[in-house]
Amino acid sequence: MNNILKAGCAAIYILALASLLWPFPAGAGPVLQTLAVALIVVHALEMLFVFKHIKSYPGPLLVSIVLSLLFGLLHWLPLAKANRPAANT
Repeated sequence: MNNILKAGCAAIYILALASLLWPFPAGAGPVLQTLAVALIVVHALEMLFVFKHIKSYPGPLLVSIVLSLLFGLLHWLPLAKANRPAANT
């Protein structure tokens, strides 16, 4: 499910970029561009609150930041779940 949602985010970004080069029918280009910018802004704001999880990415921090900007919680939530201490039962 996570990969399907990531593909959806990527499709929005790709279509928004493509709409800068080619006209889309029914004025869909500006709508896609606005949606892509809104997604990046929301993801940038959420990064401020979950940076401790973003830092726990096993790769370079810059890669984790870019992935967080593109995919938001789809990137950092699995990191947070993996770093959660095991519950004592």
